[in-house]
Amino acid sequence: MININNTTIAAISTPMGMGGISVIRISGSCAIEYADKLFKSVSGKKLSELKGYTALFGKIYDDKEPLDEAVVTVFKSPHSYTGEDVVEISCHGGMYITNRILRTVIKNGAVIAKPGEFTERAFLNGKIDLTESEAVMDIISAKGRAAARSALNIKEGRLRKEIDEVKALLIENAAHLSAWADYPEEDIPEVEDGALLESIGLACDRLEKLLKSYDGGRAVKQGIDTLIIGKPNVGKSTLMNFLTGCEKSIVTDIPGTTRDMIEETVVIGNAVLILSDTAGLRDTENPVEKIGVELVKKRLLSCGLALVVFDASRPLDDDDFRMLDLLGDVPSVAVINKTDLECVIDTGLISSKADKCVFISAANGEGLAELTAAVEEITGAAEFDENAAVLSNERQYQCVVNATAPLKEAVEAIRSGITLDAVTVLIEESIQDLLELTGERAGETIVHNVFSKFCVGK
Repeated sequence: MININNTTIAAISTPMGMGGISVIRISGSCAIEYADKLFKSVSGKKLSELKGYTALFGKIYDDKEPLDEAVVTVFKSPHSYTGEDVVEISCHGGMYITNRILRTVIKNGAVIAKPGEFTERAFLNGKIDLTESEAVMDIISAKGRAAARSALNIKEGRLRKEIDEVKALLIENAAHLSAWADYPEEDIPEVEDGALLESIGLACDRLEKLLKSYDGGRAVKQGIDTLIIGKPNVGKSTLMNFLTGCEKSIVTDIPGTTRDMIEETVVIGNAVLILSDTAGLRDTENPVEKIGVELVKKRLLSCGLALVVFDASRPLDDDDFRMLDLLGDVPSVAVINKTDLECVIDTGLISSKADKCVFISAANGEGLAELTAAVEEITGAAEFDENAAVLSNERQYQCVVNATAPLKEAVEAIRSGITLDAVTVLIEESIQDLLELTGERAGETIVHNVFSKFCVGK
């Protein structure tokens, strides 16, 4: 059992900087009491006199010193984000004044909230499950429309509903098996292997569908580690600038200009790419350039996608052949650049080594639609359904992998004629993994690890 800290916490919940307003959030049993110590409304009313979802206008004071005008909103337990009494102070958005008010709240009894502690309390108080909690951070970090819409659907319970339905199916099977085994004298229908196989198979299929959604979801939400590789002067840096919409990479006619990794996150269609412009791949005696080339080769072993750039106006040479051999099983798009020039390159070998082949002129801004379609198809973003239940992170993915494995064992056990007691144990093991996914049996370490990734104030 995870204990809920009884302290009253406070933090700034808006980004720091100049702005119209800033919001300081206070949550806990003493939130209203502490806020009343520093706030005086123009009407003379106390915050403790208010109903939930109401607000007062007045001034914030540090002892007798006025700090700022503010609108203070009260949310009463249990009808608040955290499930506790919550007070939100909306003041002017200056860095000094916002921090000064927060210090005054702390001075009057609150403690600084840890990263994600407001949402953690919402989870511990049963306001949201663990998948919905994680969706909160996905909403905040969404880089595109599809990612934002999907995260909102998960926040509203789409993944929980899918998991609950699978879990209910398995619980029904486990209950029937247990009752039939434990109470033979009762008139309980015999468990039929065919019906049991069909039911477990259905649960297994639904979980495997979720697993297949993970790659597309990762491309849309988390981003794919993507390398732009190619020989010097084929247009890698021009492609980087084309995709980012600004000059991130230096473009010159001098081979070997790019030596360090230049990284930027870009949205291309539904896919988010963590894009790296790299040193040109070629044999070189320059020691600095050589280090850059070796770094590219190392990164290529672990990246999620390679955009392999070729110059359409130049025939393939030994450096190109070596580069294509380096690809191995790395998902890749061959980008035939400089199509505004006379095309002399032979694309037969390229097409046999890369997953997709597209033609562009990065300098003229041509071919983006074709490149987008190829990237979306390879990453799975093309099939991504923002309204479907999808797995958002590695924790969720591993829970479903763990839940699927015993169900496959159970199917084999039934077909092999193994006692149904063993099948019951396997089904119950799968149920436990699904309970961990939604947080119904998640341990304290797992819960704290999830919320430690949140920003302070959320």
